[in-house]
Amino acid sequence: MTAPRPLDQSSKLRNVLYEIRGAALTEAQRLEAAGHTILKLNTGNPAIFGFEAPHQIVRDMLRAVPTAHGYSDSRGIVEARRAIVSRYENVPGFPAFDVDDVYLGNGVSELITMTTQALLDEGDEVLIPAPDYPLWTAMTSLSGGTPVHYLADEQNGWQPDLDDIRAKITPQTKAIVVINPNNPTGAVYTREVLEQIAQIARENSLLILSDEIYDRIVFDEAEHISMASVAPDLLCLTFNGLSKTYRVAGYRSGWLVITGPREHARGFLEGIQLLASTRLCANVPAQHAVLAALTGVQSIDHLIEPEGRLHEQRDIAWEGLNAIPGVSCVKPQGALYAFPRLDPEVHEIHDDKRLIYDLLVSEHILMVEGTGFNWPTPDHLRVVTLPEPRVLSEAVERLGNFLASYRQ
Repeated sequence: MTAPRPLDQSSKLRNVLYEIRGAALTEAQRLEAAGHTILKLNTGNPAIFGFEAPHQIVRDMLRAVPTAHGYSDSRGIVEARRAIVSRYENVPGFPAFDVDDVYLGNGVSELITMTTQALLDEGDEVLIPAPDYPLWTAMTSLSGGTPVHYLADEQNGWQPDLDDIRAKITPQTKAIVVINPNNPTGAVYTREVLEQIAQIARENSLLILSDEIYDRIVFDEAEHISMASVAPDLLCLTFNGLSKTYRVAGYRSGWLVITGPREHARGFLEGIQLLASTRLCANVPAQHAVLAALTGVQSIDHLIEPEGRLHEQRDIAWEGLNAIPGVSCVKPQGALYAFPRLDPEVHEIHDDKRLIYDLLVSEHILMVEGTGFNWPTPDHLRVVTLPEPRVLSEAVERLGNFLASYRQ
């Protein structure tokens, strides 16, 4: 019998990384199988930290299930898309759009993949923030494009470095990604910065891809400003969904809104429609969850108030991290994460992936290294702030104890 032909992974995956679920997670699963309890601070998954799905979403989904077993329109059910239109009518300055400008997807992840596949040819460049949500970099590479990372300025509250953006634009630059509120830093971008990004896009004819999944998770006096509202004259794709604000990450329910002029982008937009059609439709019961979420009580409001759980946990993480010798952390203004810096003069880290692995083995805490978010130096890590206060406080304390004696 002829030996089977070796099957290697596609070369298209050469530059595709997703360390949020990388090698450390594999070791965490092995430790769990051996009977150890692992505190998983690697993903922003509210369900595992005691956040329940809002009851009206669960109720309406259950009611829809008996009749939601067929395909929907490739864009999504009209009622849910109309609810999304209504949602943005209450966002100051957001450009007008209609139900045909909305696509529902199996989470924002699927919609990012569809967008990059429809947009990019070999060699096309996309400006992506560093640090970033790494799916943007991964899907740009998988789609044949070249990710080019523009830096955020830690000394300026992790706001994008506008000069760095300008310096990295080339004739091959096709789009710019904006992640606001930012994962992993928790930064909420100022209106001035967003207006400058819009002007750069205007001057260089760039498509704007705005990831706003955390738009309603902001703290203190921070205000989320939608990118489309400062760039109504530009083609802007806004990505959002239910995973974070509504704590139903497992429903995989997201949406894409297209605003601005589009005559020049007819082929690209037809590509999105083609890809939406080839996957037939998004999960139909989860589409009914969109309608229930957007028309029901907005329970996130209480959680982000000063006495709310998410606000309290943000403070515990930020204060605790800054209390560790040699660690500093910019105060997150939004999202569900902190991105502390390990001072190289105190903590000489050459391999942050090894740091995360050793922390896991020693303390049974799973985090993600900063380079996993395409940060260029091994001196940061991301902390998920979702555990309830006692657990989170203990985790940060254990991190500090680990770092006190850790040497590479």
